[in-house]
Amino acid sequence: MPDSPFPVAVITGSGGAHLEAYFSALRDTPECSEVVVFDASGESFASAREILGEKLSAVFKDLDRTLAIANPDMALVSLEPVNAPPLIERLLEADCHILTEKPACIRAEDMARLVEKAEAAKLHLFFALSNRGIPAVKHMKQLIGEGLLGDLYGAEVHFAADQTRLKSESYHQSWFADRARAGGGHLTWLGIHWLDLLTHVTGRRITEVSGFAGIVGGQPLKVEDSAAMTMRFDNGAFGTMTSGYYLDKGYHSHIRLWGSGGWIEYAEHLGGTTKEPLRWYSNAGAKDGIISYNGPSEQRGYTPWVQTCVKACLGQVPAPITGREALQVLRTIFTFYQAAEKGTVMKVAT
Repeated sequence: MPDSPFPVAVITGSGGAHLEAYFSALRDTPECSEVVVFDASGESFASAREILGEKLSAVFKDLDRTLAIANPDMALVSLEPVNAPPLIERLLEADCHILTEKPACIRAEDMARLVEKAEAAKLHLFFALSNRGIPAVKHMKQLIGEGLLGDLYGAEVHFAADQTRLKSESYHQSWFADRARAGGGHLTWLGIHWLDLLTHVTGRRITEVSGFAGIVGGQPLKVEDSAAMTMRFDNGAFGTMTSGYYLDKGYHSHIRLWGSGGWIEYAEHLGGTTKEPLRWYSNAGAKDGIISYNGPSEQRGYTPWVQTCVKACLGQVPAPITGREALQVLRTIFTFYQAAEKGTVMKVAT
């Protein structure tokens, strides 16, 4: 048990995503003293009891009772995006740090207001963009920060997931398939991880976007299953991103960057291997030519991300992501949707 109590509330509802992973993460986080669960539907209670065991202190169907009785220090929010903003606001008013599933809104303006509120209250507003915590990604950011790329010239990103999930009737009826509830499709749910990595490792901001978004797989969806984005960065460099449900199973993914000093690529699925997902080359003439990362591959996923967020709330480690950083990724995505609908280039607000 921690020296000082640090209770965490899981705020969820019908269709809450990744709950088993979050329950397991909180169970395995020593700094978390106890967990309470708010779920008006009650659907998550059985799973919470099974996974959390004695660490689960109570379950509630009323948010006011949850906050009054449990008085949590942090809330882990996994809700339909359309329902998330008012509950996050209520949690901030109750002096809770927040770790939320993405995108947590269907309009960037709603998140902008919450970010300002969190900053004013000096509260953390984390997003579950856990790929930032992958050791190879951390090394990639370090290399770029040390000047490996020099001036960024160009970027290519893609993330493809399986089309299979889109073919079930239950998926068609879920919030994932309805833009009015989800905010968007593949790009807001999966592509967002890689768009965040792009800006995170380069330290560059995307200033303009254009492209196409729509349904190429023929399923009766109300969200895009495919997006092709072009980007301009704040230093004048260009980039492209493909984000879609294309496969029968598994994933394809990579991020490739070119600059005046060399190139670097992170290919987690297909193009890379589990031992060498990160490769780079320096124009300075490294003796070994192309160099591969051979560091640790563990410490990834939701458990280390949740643990890092809890430690950041306790002041033990720096915040792994800020609400403003997450907001900028959301602004980029929602601006892209508008640009695709209008068939034009649009500037991304800051």
